[in-house]
Amino acid sequence: MTRLLFFFAAAAFGAELRFAFHGDPKTLDPFMAADEYAVSLSYLTEAPLIRVNRLTQRAEPALASSWKIQNNGARIVFNLRQGVAFPDGTPFTSDDVVATFRALLDPALHSPIADTFKTEKGTVKVAALGKYSVSADFPAPVAQIESLFDQVPIVSAKAPQRPAPGLGPFLIAERKPGAAIVLKRNPVYWNRPLPQLDSIRIQIEQNRDLELVRFRRGEIQLIDKLTPDLFDRLTSETPGSAIDAGATLDSEFLWFNQARRAPLRDPVRQWFASLAFRQAISMAIHRDDLCRVVYRGHAIPAAGPVSPANKLWFKEGLAADVFNLSESRKLLASDGFKLDGSVLRDRAGNAVEFSLITNAGSKTRERMAAMIQQDLSPLGIKLNVVTLDFPSLIERITRSLNYEACLLGLVNVDADPSELMNVLLSSASNHAWNPAQKSPETPWEAEIDRLMLSQAATANYKARKKSFDRVQEILHEQTPVIYLLHPNALVGISSAVSDVRPTPLFPHTYWDIEHVGVRIKPGGGQ
Repeated sequence: MTRLLFFFAAAAFGAELRFAFHGDPKTLDPFMAADEYAVSLSYLTEAPLIRVNRLTQRAEPALASSWKIQNNGARIVFNLRQGVAFPDGTPFTSDDVVATFRALLDPALHSPIADTFKTEKGTVKVAALGKYSVSADFPAPVAQIESLFDQVPIVSAKAPQRPAPGLGPFLIAERKPGAAIVLKRNPVYWNRPLPQLDSIRIQIEQNRDLELVRFRRGEIQLIDKLTPDLFDRLTSETPGSAIDAGATLDSEFLWFNQARRAPLRDPVRQWFASLAFRQAISMAIHRDDLCRVVYRGHAIPAAGPVSPANKLWFKEGLAADVFNLSESRKLLASDGFKLDGSVLRDRAGNAVEFSLITNAGSKTRERMAAMIQQDLSPLGIKLNVVTLDFPSLIERITRSLNYEACLLGLVNVDADPSELMNVLLSSASNHAWNPAQKSPETPWEAEIDRLMLSQAATANYKARKKSFDRVQEILHEQTPVIYLLHPNALVGISSAVSDVRPTPLFPHTYWDIEHVGVRIKPGGGQ
């Protein structure tokens, strides 16, 4: 122990932390951040009024030094930190908060963050009460109103355009798409002697095996998401570096493209619109095998978007579909599908074949896709697995809609139901199976809209729970998304890094990045 303490001195200012993203951020605009890497980058470079502590799940002061909830939860008044400035020296005031929400809530922007502020009776109105005081008024009481502001980055009212340097602990110094992002310390971060680090280098590394090799060599010091096989490998090599932080709120799932404007070939569109078809596929997938084989026991089967780890909001008694090929065949037969030798055909005689896209470089998803391909084979369904680089995949599922089915994951950073507004509302851009609907295209989607907006408009837990329980039931009944599993948070932390407090909530290892340090070896090395 004496040698170890001698070898690593205390964490010091001026050090560089290194870790990897598995893909490029899709955008640098913090208002449009929806993919994991854009959200992560925003977390490192931007700051909200209130930050939810990822360990305690309690709201804590950020750019707001304090706040008061009034009108039974329909109004919140923020007192802003004084003496805070943007990197260009512009003072931070209430004008910046008002300008932020004006831009964020602009309907023409279609910000996924803005969906969180929608209620049954309208949206929020933000006004300056003074230079360092701001009010946010909702048309009706909102439960856990303060947590809504965790993901809203405050931008400068005087910035000519976004993105612009923000109020977070780090600033973007350099970006080489496909290679690396370099962040430098914000020298005027809230007028405090933080962050500890001088810089962060984020490598863009899709290959998880190479990421582990770099970790072993000390070239990177954090792995925010280890694959289960690499977690077990690292555990056997250096047990102290591999940590299972517990069950996450995240989910892995697949869905069928049901957007009317999608360039889908016939008869694929008709298959995907069939409830019996969707339910049959769900029952043909062996979730227990996915958890056991792909995740090596570090996951549990999913019944919906809400993990049982979310004890306040999970619908008790809702169970994941159990593998049942016999029931799956009955469902298909009920909708006119017939097995012709080893080929499943629809009532018009078309062979059932479609493609499933997922992101290249993710071995867990590639393995899940391969196992799902095997699970569907006994039904006579030919599933073609296509892997795409992450930017191409995001382009297909959000813009061109040129795909048939997709396997991906959802990262939840908050346990509250309103966290899912930008996914479950039919008008939301992240409403995976049929995004950005002008009005709900099915009665059950209209009902989900009503329930989600209703739960967001009351502070009564029992009323919210009743509404959100029904949302979970509808999703299970209608199966627009086939939820597969909820993974554990598996992370790698080098002994050279100090003050990392891993948590099941995203981001797992750098949620309080301003306090993280890197120990300096004698002689100045890391």
